[in-house]
Amino acid sequence: MSILSKPYFHDEAAAFAHLEGVLWPEGPTCPHCGNADAKRIKRLEGKATRIGVHKCNECRKQFTVKVGTVFESAHIALHKMLQAVYLMSCSKKGVSAHQLHRILQVTYKTAWFLCHRIREAMRDGTLPPMGGEGSIVESDETFIGTKPGFKKRRGGGHKMVVLSLVQRGGGARSFHIDGTNKAEIFQALRNNVRRETKLMTDTASYYKGGVGFKSHEMVNHEIDEYVRGNVHTNTIEGFFSIFKRGMKGVYQHCSEKHLHRYLSEFDFRYSNRVGLGVDDEMRADRALKGVVGKRLTYRA
Repeated sequence: MSILSKPYFHDEAAAFAHLEGVLWPEGPTCPHCGNADAKRIKRLEGKATRIGVHKCNECRKQFTVKVGTVFESAHIALHKMLQAVYLMSCSKKGVSAHQLHRILQVTYKTAWFLCHRIREAMRDGTLPPMGGEGSIVESDETFIGTKPGFKKRRGGGHKMVVLSLVQRGGGARSFHIDGTNKAEIFQALRNNVRRETKLMTDTASYYKGGVGFKSHEMVNHEIDEYVRGNVHTNTIEGFFSIFKRGMKGVYQHCSEKHLHRYLSEFDFRYSNRVGLGVDDEMRADRALKGVVGKRLTYRA
């Protein structure tokens, strides 16, 4: 059987049961008042009742597992949204909205909005510092797309700038920054990397002068130096290769307004990869756990 043959990808009741199992492992919780007492929450099962509806006897309000998540008020069947979450979670370079619109048989506009909702679920809002004693974090930046109001020209002045931090044997964290400004890059490093970390970069001018970490090693690409012992930035270059293949080959265009969500998507998949013991199903479930407490409207 294919993984997509599972009941919760095709049956609405099974889809609600699966999402409830992921988000409510200890039983339902009322999103309106926070009541988690199973004796004070009742599942409504009348013939005219919608699938998955519960009623809280504390606040007297009805709810489903979708309330208070990015799936709330979605006009698409939950089992189709779970298919989209799985496909976006297991596709290394992403899945285009056009592809999902054909697979799920929904409009392109609906698929595009659903993709952004799922990216919002993948966004990690906690952001604890990376690295630590004995850890190595690589930092680098890349250029992509075109800034609003700029015309294409030689060099990277017209492109959007992405700064990424990748911990060897760990996760990735990316930011859209205004430019290759030393102060902004240093601030991002200090806010996101522990001081006991070994930092590795290239010899770009904005990295010179030390950044206050346990050590700071650089490789000089200008003289074709790419590896010196364990000093290199090959890990982050590998991350960028996946990111650019996805952005250019799958998504093809991204506005500056939405770039941060695409970065969250690639960070999420890289930080929950097979090399860290996370398979496709586990990654999809982790994405589902991120839907809680987030709302994204089409207007926004």
